[in-house]
Amino acid sequence: MHSKYHKNFLKFDNLIDNCIKYFETSGENFVVGNRNNIKLFKVEDLILNIKSFKKPNLINKIAYKYFRKSKAKRSFEYATILLEKGIGTPSPIAYFENFDALGLNESYYVSEHLDCDLTYRELVETDYPDAENILRQFTRFSYDLHQNGIEFMDHSPGNTLIKNNGDGKYFFYLVDLNRMKFHESMSFEMRMNNLRRLTPRKDMIVIMSNEYAKVSGESEKSVFETLWAMTSDFQEKFSRKKRLKKQFQFWKK
Repeated sequence: MHSKYHKNFLKFDNLIDNCIKYFETSGENFVVGNRNNIKLFKVEDLILNIKSFKKPNLINKIAYKYFRKSKAKRSFEYATILLEKGIGTPSPIAYFENFDALGLNESYYVSEHLDCDLTYRELVETDYPDAENILRQFTRFSYDLHQNGIEFMDHSPGNTLIKNNGDGKYFFYLVDLNRMKFHESMSFEMRMNNLRRLTPRKDMIVIMSNEYAKVSGESEKSVFETLWAMTSDFQEKFSRKKRLKKQFQFWKK
């Protein structure tokens, strides 16, 4: 098993090694997904969030050994870059890779668990208190990402954790980090395209466009028209994909 620890957490290496070793039979389930599982482990005064990635197919096993970094390694490295740039994400602790003769077999990403008050999804699906204020602060957070040249490929409703600071201010933390691109600069179209997956609600797009225009100096009309067109196109394709999937499942019965 290959592993790498963040220097701030080296003192816990033996304890965390045991969490990985007994991952299947210990820990508390946090997310049980079709592809990846997340469990929580208590190590002294730390709560660890350990993500176990789905075992790759044969082609990806080989690719992750010779040609591409594993999702676990990318998550660890990208989290480190985000923190260096002042962007919120749970503290990276370690990653683990288990290779067999063919290639990557298992991989894990370990971060410090963060208790949040909500995710962006609650803004989309509920009448959350102080929603407009949160949405405007989130838009400024997204603008900061773009100013830092960070293209978060999975910028979607469940991947931003939000903590209430209690004085009308909120802190934002990105999770599910393994798909990112880093640029010297991002064009207007790239920025709008990066926001297209966040909400199907036009009222939210109106607020986000207003705030993004304020901080960027772009025309509010241009921001809204571009973002709404890209959002509508994404939602249409997403709905079509869901319909096709249902039809396929029907005919499989």
